Amino acid sequence: MDAAPLLQVTDLKQHFKMSSKFTLKAVDGVSFNIHAGETYGLVGESGSGKSTIGRSIIRLYQPSAGKVTFQGVDISGPLKEKEQTLLRTKMQMIFQDPMACLNPRKKVIDIIAQGLDIHKLYKTKQERTEKVYRILDKVGLSREHANRYPHQFSGGQRQRIGIARALIMEPKLIIADEAISALDVSIQAQIVNLLKDIQEETNTAFLFIAHDLSMVKYISDRIGVLHLGHLVETGTTHDIFEHPIHPYTKSLLSAIPHANPIKEKQRVAITYNYATSGIDYSKGIQQQVSDTHWVLANEEEYAAWIAR
Repeated sequence: MDAAPLLQVTDLKQHFKMSSKFTLKAVDGVSFNIHAGETYGLVGESGSGKSTIGRSIIRLYQPSAGKVTFQGVDISGPLKEKEQTLLRTKMQMIFQDPMACLNPRKKVIDIIAQGLDIHKLYKTKQERTEKVYRILDKVGLSREHANRYPHQFSGGQRQRIGIARALIMEPKLIIADEAISALDVSIQAQIVNLLKDIQEETNTAFLFIAHDLSMVKYISDRIGVLHLGHLVETGTTHDIFEHPIHPYTKSLLSAIPHANPIKEKQRVAITYNYATSGIDYSKGIQQQVSDTHWVLANEEEYAAWIAR
């Protein structure tokens, strides 16, 4: 992993001015990077700023501060046409609600080919159709589905259409924003396995945003734990699950139910309340636990947590 990261996020801030007196700091100084072919899982409770980070990276929001570099190009400032084309073709997003992001008046073939149409990435109508068919095969849908409308599909099939629309652009990075949370558990596993297969085949990197830790454990190479807009801990999947340092990470892990009923009875959920914890995220710095493992803390907090 010595090669330069595909995506580098440095001190990203996303603040929303709610009124003349109040500004919501949705994301407050987050830094991480993603390498080609890697899956970086971003976890945290609802409202922690996960989706905001994804939307800021792909520029659905204009970042308030910080720097985002994609394939060595700074994409956090005003975008020139060349940078915009790079961003729109080589970075794609899969959204949480598949029905809300598919145009109900368009046939599936036109939904999937939308990116090809915008960027004129085919020479003939036949080539366009072939590309769509190939992607439909890849995501486990049949060619007959191409001429149907989104309402004629189940939730899992709609999400596959969303994945196909992202894949047809042959992106280097896909941001999956809670892409499986609206689906049944059995369908979730199918979609995650599909994403893993695609990654092996195409070497696409994923930013996998979710609140279900067990699914993140299964798909991610590295994990970032987000709370109240701060990245409180980041490390490999093994670091986070086997050696959690931050009390918030420990509380998240303790909430995962066990499949074994005997172990489940013995499970003790750890409660964590930021307001009464005495921890101030804004005063912490990223402390290095190991080559791959970092935690947000001041010197005293870090010493106390390591000693436990």
